Amino acid sequence: MVRVAKLTPTDALAALRNPLAFIADRWTPDPRTVRRAAFAALVMSVVIVVTGGAVRLTGSGLGCPTWPTCTDDSLTTTRQMGFHGVVEFGNRMLTYVLCAAVGWAIVAARSQKPWRRTLTRLGWAQFWVVMGNAVLGGIVVLVGLNPYTVAAHFLLSTALITVATLTWQRTREGDAAPRPLVGTAVRQLVWCLVAGTALLIAVGTVVTGAGPHAGDSSEVDRIPIDWETVAKLHAVLAWIVVTLTFALWFVLKAVDAPKGPLTRTRVLFLILLAQGVIGYVQYFTHLPEILVGLHMLGSCLIWIGVLRVLLSLRERPSADADELPAPAAEVPTAAARA
Repeated sequence: MVRVAKLTPTDALAALRNPLAFIADRWTPDPRTVRRAAFAALVMSVVIVVTGGAVRLTGSGLGCPTWPTCTDDSLTTTRQMGFHGVVEFGNRMLTYVLCAAVGWAIVAARSQKPWRRTLTRLGWAQFWVVMGNAVLGGIVVLVGLNPYTVAAHFLLSTALITVATLTWQRTREGDAAPRPLVGTAVRQLVWCLVAGTALLIAVGTVVTGAGPHAGDSSEVDRIPIDWETVAKLHAVLAWIVVTLTFALWFVLKAVDAPKGPLTRTRVLFLILLAQGVIGYVQYFTHLPEILVGLHMLGSCLIWIGVLRVLLSLRERPSADADELPAPAAEVPTAAARA
């Protein structure tokens, strides 16, 4: 058996003052552990969006009518609140699981040797977004599922997915300055794709705010516009994003781009096609709850896919790689210069 060192009063005081530094002094995670921790935080950021959608689609948005407690007299759901109370309270409890995943990512990043301050900061950024969204979720309940606050709640969740995706990518890279793998024109096309996708997601929240799934069986305010008209605009934007993705794939093939951007663009294109099929089927079948939930999952996967395409346009080798001499094949010879 491995003996565990005794915890001295000095150690205990140090742990209270700076627990992350205390853990980092005694634990060095494998790089794969750091990547897995970041990936777990990303997965949970998607799960919390999907389960939040389940709360709305089952009409459980006010299953717990107040916040931060479930009722004025109970912290948790009660038997009288039935199914809707369980669904709403269950989603609230998943926030703690999300916090645990983000906390694991922070601890793993802080304990990595050498310490990569950027990863730790990204982990803390996720934590504060989670805290802000938890407060906003409480406001959503207190204002009776106002559609504008619901839309903001989803968009802030998308911001969390953005930071989690960036963190996961950074765990797979070094800390050297980024080196572009494609030309300026290709990067500009990808930024157009990012902007188009962001607009697509934003309009999607308007469709949700004006559509029939209000989130509760009681009378809930909706955005006062025709949701079918906005849904058609949403479909047009989706076709624009699909077209941009196909154009990007064609350009990457034409310029003989590295495998990474090509592969990620192809994966994004397939996700977009699947999402389009779900979108049209749910529209013509009058928005069945299961398809709306899948569409929300697809929205998360599309945004992650777009971000991964953007991040694949450059590489960040380890800092040591910049100090290594160039391979012999890349050093011009006298004959070549001649």
